[in-house]
Amino acid sequence: MKRDCDLAVLPPAARVRPRKPLLTPARLGIYAFLLTAALFFLVPLYVMLVTSVKPMAEIRLGNIFALPLAPTFEPWRNAWQAACTGLECEGIRGGFWNSVKITVPSVLLSIAIGAVNGYALSFWRPRGANALFAVLMIGAFVPGQVLLYPLVRALAAAGLYSSLPGIVLVHLVFGMPMMTLLFRNYYAALPQELFMAARIDGGGFWRIFYSLMLPMSAPVMAVAAIMQVTNIWNDFLLGLVFAGSDNLPMTVQLNNIINTTTGERLYNVNMAATLLTSLVPLALYFFSGRWFVRGIASGAVKG
Repeated sequence: MKRDCDLAVLPPAARVRPRKPLLTPARLGIYAFLLTAALFFLVPLYVMLVTSVKPMAEIRLGNIFALPLAPTFEPWRNAWQAACTGLECEGIRGGFWNSVKITVPSVLLSIAIGAVNGYALSFWRPRGANALFAVLMIGAFVPGQVLLYPLVRALAAAGLYSSLPGIVLVHLVFGMPMMTLLFRNYYAALPQELFMAARIDGGGFWRIFYSLMLPMSAPVMAVAAIMQVTNIWNDFLLGLVFAGSDNLPMTVQLNNIINTTTGERLYNVNMAATLLTSLVPLALYFFSGRWFVRGIASGAVKG
């Protein structure tokens, strides 16, 4: 009893608690899981990278984990500007610029319209808002393959099939439900008092949106941009069906390079083309991953 009283009167700096051991069974299990998960993703990336800089003579030896003895970047050059994607042998660079032309307007339009929809459904709640939100949510879970034929017929009737505006419109349609859900949940978590104060000050629909909501939307904007860029850039099916031969995205060109074989299959060129196709999503996650985590933590996907 006296010992407890003596400890109670000691200053905080003198109350030293015993340190926990650095390596506990729980921590060892966590580290083992993280290491296994990292190896699961990094080993294929390592194989692709070392294969892409090996000459074919080394690849034929069969040791896929060995470092290149005579590294060369010729496969990367061929993948970018000389590999055959069917009848043409101009590499994957054409598909890269097509993907850029498809991704940029699709991302900007889907985020802009999704932000307005989420703002309207969160604060203004027009007549039928709940029914509209329910329809959008149903659309978010409908498999895209079910809608392919109706969209083909609709775009053909509108004269947009196999065109750049047509594929942008398709990505906008498929991205709208998820973008609306993201922004609606984010705005619904904001204090209603901010909106009411802006209304009392005379702010209208667009004035409140531009002056109040958009400046607070940076976290959810980051999440939406990362999700949309990744989904649209990595898309294969929609680009193959709706883009047309003049606007085929990079993923379709990659498939054509791998499946176009004239004589020996060039595994180094195939790996280089695959890495070139994945560079944009990898760079996006590498440079903006913290924004993605911050957006999720601030409520972008809550609800």
